[in-house]
Amino acid sequence: MRKTWRWIGNTVFWSYERGSWPYDVLVALILIFLLATPRRWFQDGPRPTVPASSQVQLLSEDANGNEATYRLDARLLPADKRPTKSTPELERGTHDILVRTVPALEDRTFQVERIDFVRSSDGTVLDYDVTVRINPS
Repeated sequence: MRKTWRWIGNTVFWSYERGSWPYDVLVALILIFLLATPRRWFQDGPRPTVPASSQVQLLSEDANGNEATYRLDARLLPADKRPTKSTPELERGTHDILVRTVPALEDRTFQVERIDFVRSSDGTVLDYDVTVRINPS
């Protein structure tokens, strides 16, 4: 029994000498795992090839330039971060996207005032209409 526990401890803490047969077996098992694991297990999918800046459109802006509404493609957010109602996490995500993609907002401070959802006929969210209030600089 003691020998079994020692083997488990050596395996978990990787205490075999390099070049020994147990070390080589563990390396082979890791390589087999890496090469044989299906990609879908890690939800590794293609990323959008369209630049994010082309997926953000200015819909309207008030005369003073203090408030603007942008349409963001929902695919800019990861699939697990696309809620169907307004949440603080969604506000942070849309704020970060706008800072990265809209040159006019890059060096300015602004708050997300409202998020409206543009849905398809089956109810899935296609776009977000994000209204922001821009603080005067």
